[in-house]
Amino acid sequence: MSHFAKVESGVVTEVIVATQAEINSEAHGDAFLWVQTSYSGSFRKNFAGVGDTYDKARDAFITPKPHPSWVLVEDTCLWEAPIELPDDLEEYNWDEDTANWILRW
Repeated sequence: MSHFAKVESGVVTEVIVATQAEINSEAHGDAFLWVQTSYSGSFRKNFAGVGDTYDKARDAFITPKPHPSWVLVEDTCLWEAPIELPDDLEEYNWDEDTANWILRW
């Protein structure tokens, strides 16, 4: 059994566990396609989630951009803040207005 993401117009609408034979037998035409996904990220960069996009050119699942200032890291297809998160064991939230991390508490 494997995990497959149902992709409609480039967006993941469902993630299921199925066999390749079950996926191959599904009648779907051009309305959507099933794309295999991996918890370990051993292929397609990231495990697919509902609302993610599937970028065929990168062969990767990409989560929605969390903030306008964040940039996509090509190697991982993960979003990164323009300023590195402090490494001091405190908890922070991103503040888009100041483009910086602020203490959560």
